[in-house]
Amino acid sequence: MSRWTFLSHHGHVLLCIARNPDVRLREVADAVGITERAVQMIVNDLVAAGYVHRLRVGRRNHYEVMLDAKLRHPLQKDVDVGSLVGLLGSERP
Repeated sequence: MSRWTFLSHHGHVLLCIARNPDVRLREVADAVGITERAVQMIVNDLVAAGYVHRLRVGRRNHYEVMLDAKLRHPLQKDVDVGSLVGLLGSERP
């Protein structure tokens, strides 16, 4: 039996950041079940696409999810990130 989920790794990383804007990439990697390097690449994708802003605070990063940004897939082109985060829960664990 194959293991699959409804969300991609990008979706999982986005939700982790929405739940905790000061999260460390290592914590995201552990939660999502991928490598820290993979999380770095995904965060870079999200930043480049305008879904997340990254702000350096001392030696750490603070992230802001752009809730008004629209999803990329044509089937969800009218759905914004805030709706996705709201639907899937952004409460901190």
